[in-house]
Amino acid sequence: MAPGSTRPTSRDVAQAAGVSQAAVSLVLGDKWRGRVSEPTARRVRQAALDLGYRPNLAARNLRLGHTRTVLLVVPALTTEFFAGVYTGAARVAAAHGFGVVLYPSPEGIGPAKDPFHSARAALDGVIASSMAADALTAIRGDQLPLVMLDSDPHGSLGAATVNLDIADGVRQVAHHLLGLGHRHFLHLAADIPSWTFDVRARELSTRLGAVTGTTLRTTRAPLSIDDALTATEAALTAPTGPHPTAIVCDDDKLAAGAYKALRRLGLRVPDDISVTGLDDLALATAIDPELTTVRLDAELFGERGMQALLAVLDGREPDGGDIPVQLVVRGSTAPPGAP
Repeated sequence: MAPGSTRPTSRDVAQAAGVSQAAVSLVLGDKWRGRVSEPTARRVRQAALDLGYRPNLAARNLRLGHTRTVLLVVPALTTEFFAGVYTGAARVAAAHGFGVVLYPSPEGIGPAKDPFHSARAALDGVIASSMAADALTAIRGDQLPLVMLDSDPHGSLGAATVNLDIADGVRQVAHHLLGLGHRHFLHLAADIPSWTFDVRARELSTRLGAVTGTTLRTTRAPLSIDDALTATEAALTAPTGPHPTAIVCDDDKLAAGAYKALRRLGLRVPDDISVTGLDDLALATAIDPELTTVRLDAELFGERGMQALLAVLDGREPDGGDIPVQLVVRGSTAPPGAP
């Protein structure tokens, strides 16, 4: 350690590893590939760990002109899903010396107000989760790297797009309900103009329409339990078409509202009507019977989003491929007319 210093320096790490300070900077800045050998990089990392060395990020940021701060913009924090996205993004960010600022934009459909006097000066990049395309103009301007989560990959404003495989989740729901013998469906759709909900509606219509004898009605509701209750009750008491034996909900909160409506109408889940959700929130196992729903890995979603932004900042191509989702079958689904 340097004389008179109580905190290890990069020079101390270099001496302990038997390399130059430039090599230490390359390795700890994750810029070593092709310039420093793998054994040397391991030796530097081990020396830094043994000495308890932590880079002076404030000085480095001043030198490089970066704040190492990322803004995560999400719709209003009405479920734990976006908390999971933040947790995953922050975990990856911390491992690379970045901080994450969480900024909820109500409903994610109107333009989000710039949370800083000058976002471009205060941020290195933006991750936007489940936002409408025009909701980010004030924050992003035309300067900041942007990664979109849960967004149309063909019309995205972002430098990269990361998605959950929502279409496959809906396919799994349709396959499950059709396999149980259901043919008459009500789609309780989220009344939000966004790509992800368009995908759900389109995929459900396609899958059910491929089977002879099926019917599908759609009713829309804002993402709240009370609004879902009202919409479900109105749809089930309307004198139009065959009575549905299954309700496919865009979200677990909508499913909880559907449960309340069914109880008011004297109907039982799943004896009289099956219900499915999408998200696998804590709510899914708090209601009775427990909800059949599609599990979305929110933390992995956040991790992948942050990894994509780091790749963009580093001039690399982010990893591709949608994140797999999984149908979790519980007590809210059964064959039509099950005893």
